[in-house]
Amino acid sequence: MSLPSALELVAKAPVVPVVVIEQVEDAIPLARALVEGGLPLIEVTLRTPVALEAIRMIAAEVEGAIVGAGTVIDRAQIEASLEAGATFLVSPGTTPSLAEAFAQTPIPVMAGCATASEAMRLAELGFEILKFFPAEASGGAPFLKSIAGPLPHLRFCPTGGIGPANASDYLALPNVVAVGGSWVVPADAIRAGDFGKVRVLAAGAAGLKRAAKFG
Repeated sequence: MSLPSALELVAKAPVVPVVVIEQVEDAIPLARALVEGGLPLIEVTLRTPVALEAIRMIAAEVEGAIVGAGTVIDRAQIEASLEAGATFLVSPGTTPSLAEAFAQTPIPVMAGCATASEAMRLAELGFEILKFFPAEASGGAPFLKSIAGPLPHLRFCPTGGIGPANASDYLALPNVVAVGGSWVVPADAIRAGDFGKVRVLAAGAAGLKRAAKFG
């Protein structure tokens, strides 16, 4: 059975939750709340000591979850994420050496970029979907709209500064296949164990409409 492509993965939901897990015991109930809310694609950022163990637990125990590793910045993190069971990788930016390492990775990758030139180069290397980061600080939806005409083959998952107030602005663009965001996993709700709130926020995000065509 062939592995899904990055495009096939993001087609499952318009929002990719960007998750920071501080306590490993939060991993499973948090992931279950997201899946139940309609957001199966979960990016666990490698920003905490328990991130890899959280990925391992979610991959093994949460039915329906498609868990990936975010904030991947070097080859060692790629290898550790694969060992933990990550099914996709996301980077905030992409150096030449990281792009080379990603090219040898057997799972989908959303490589990070912030400019048109970076995006064009990554597309030439075969990356199907690019993480536009930090989205709001790098020109936001107006930037992506402006390059959709001259560069219609590029497809993005913007992340950074996106929330319920502006997510629809991004998703209305034909070159945006999904958005990444942390608003569906607020830190205060996680600390309080209020995974019901996460489920409600996820359901709202899962219902957002997008203009991008798939396939």
